[in-house]
Order: sequence, then structure tokens, then C-alpha cells
Amino acid sequence: MTEEELLKIINRNRKSNFSKKIVIFVILLNIIFTCGIMWLFLQTGNEPMTLVGAWFSFTTVELWSLASIKKKKEDNISG
Repeated sequence: MTEEELLKIINRNRKSNFSKKIVIFVILLNIIFTCGIMWLFLQTGNEPMTLVGAWFSFTTVELWSLASIKKKKEDNISG
């Protein structure tokens, strides 16, 4: 195994750790958002449906984009 191949493996692992941190961060944000919306609902009796839909659409698209970027990079490395 050459030095260049080892550097590619190390860089791939570093980037993988970054994307895992992003996924964990988005999940934590979703939990915090959900708790906030539940508290708001208990206080006012109204559910902000548009805000909830927009928030979860945004986080879903972000995670989907991250996954597709990662998949494209893996395809370029292996192929």
C-alpha cells in the first residue's frame, strides 16, 4: 500500500466523522424543536403546522443532500 493510498483512507475517515457529527447535530436540533413546539402547544393550544412542515422538510433535505454527496464521493473513489 502506497503513502498516497493511506492518505486517501485517512482523509475519507476524517470527512466521514464530520458528516456523522452533522447528522447527530440535526437529530438533536429536531428533538429540541419538537420539545419547543410541544411546549408552545401546551401554552397556546395552537400548533404552527406550517412551521413544523417547513422545519422537517428543511432538515430532511439537508440530510438527504449530505447522503448523496457522500455517495457520489465514494463512487468517485472506488470507480
